[in-house]
Amino acid sequence: MQETLNSFERLLNIMRELREKCPWDKKQTFESLRANTIEETYELSEAIMNGDMQNIKKELGDLLLHIVFYAQIGSETGDFDIKNVCDALCEKLIFRHPHIYGETAADNAKQVEQNWEQLKLKEKDGNKTVLSGVPASLPSVVKAYRMQDKARSVGFDWEEKTQVWDKVREEMGELQAEIDNLNHDRMEDEFGDLLFSLINAARLYKINPDNALERTNKKFRERFNYLEQKTIAQGRSLHEMTLAEMDLIWNEAKKVV
Repeated sequence: MQETLNSFERLLNIMRELREKCPWDKKQTFESLRANTIEETYELSEAIMNGDMQNIKKELGDLLLHIVFYAQIGSETGDFDIKNVCDALCEKLIFRHPHIYGETAADNAKQVEQNWEQLKLKEKDGNKTVLSGVPASLPSVVKAYRMQDKARSVGFDWEEKTQVWDKVREEMGELQAEIDNLNHDRMEDEFGDLLFSLINAARLYKINPDNALERTNKKFRERFNYLEQKTIAQGRSLHEMTLAEMDLIWNEAKKVV
């Protein structure tokens, strides 16, 4: 434990020194760091998806750098410092785990989640409504999943998960009707409803839709790269090939990657 504290203190000291002496670090603000923080989060996500432990360690370090960077800026403005950040987090964790630090009973993960959402509504600076804890800036797929999960935590959900497929079929029919009418605005609206219902289905079957889509993205990239490389090796260009010719190599790629 002491070694960990020593390492953390070393990091804080380095951060303070960089803010004093490095021209680039000195000019950074919350706003200038924000985009980089988002990028680092996605890089960590990619490392996790790839199961790359070395890169997970590296990207966690990069995210930790951003946390201490923000805390250092906050201490300079007199708004907060890293101690305030840690203390607030500890207090929140203790408050939200009354089954560990209090008298509340919670025998399974579902009960913990339900207690968690109720406690967040009671916090002084906590969420005022069930969905207010879902940031508007989240990517659309993640946002839909989180809103549905929040609603589920207070009992707003299908009684049987198989019922969701009726909704999916209903939304597909409504989308097809608008496609037949060539109403682009309504097509987009109904396409969104269909996606939302499919994300709901994924949630009910314990599939993370963002992870699932990213796996498909990765698979498509690998197979398309195979198609492109095989075409180049043949001295040809994709622009010159027919769809049938590309399909032959694509089917070959499916057996390889």
